[in-house]
Amino acid sequence: MKDRNLALAGVFQATELVRQAASHGTWSGYAATSCLNSLFVLEADSAPDVYGNTERMRLGVETMLAVLQGENRYSDALRYAVGLLQIERKFRRSARLQEEIGSRLLEISTMGSELEQHEREDLQAHEISALYSETISRLSPRIVVSGKPQYLKNQRTVDWVRALLLAGLRSATLWSQLGGGRLELMLGRKNIIRDAQSFLMS
Repeated sequence: MKDRNLALAGVFQATELVRQAASHGTWSGYAATSCLNSLFVLEADSAPDVYGNTERMRLGVETMLAVLQGENRYSDALRYAVGLLQIERKFRRSARLQEEIGSRLLEISTMGSELEQHEREDLQAHEISALYSETISRLSPRIVVSGKPQYLKNQRTVDWVRALLLAGLRSATLWSQLGGGRLELMLGRKNIIRDAQSFLMS
């Protein structure tokens, strides 16, 4: 896949995981780990370097392909993705906000090194959740997550939802940096679908 399309798949992977968490209270840990870790790779030579093993991006590619082919069951994931792409334009214009989030993520990346992986990731998600609330949640349009109240009242689920939204914003920023935009989505749809299909077949 082209780097740009992999970055777009990163947006959809994060938003589909948000949908899973809010609707079912569980989510794909394998895919979520890739999203979480992408937040700590602030400089990379290529999109695959941001996400580590590109095989971990399969959920995002599948979701992106389904959305572009008009499948309605991913409507929430699409809505969140559209919101993140809108927020990204405001985020890109604020050097202060970028610097604040970047420096905080560097601190969070070193937390919990003595813990087991799942405990460390929960701790990092909790810290990122607070960071998201203090920064990105103040930008408009504010992303309103739909789901079942019993899951959206669970602190761990809320932490991961916010952490995943920030990961989605990180992918949206990368997509924009690589030349992605509204025109690319409208005119390059066939190319994105072709790249997604070839990735899933490989």
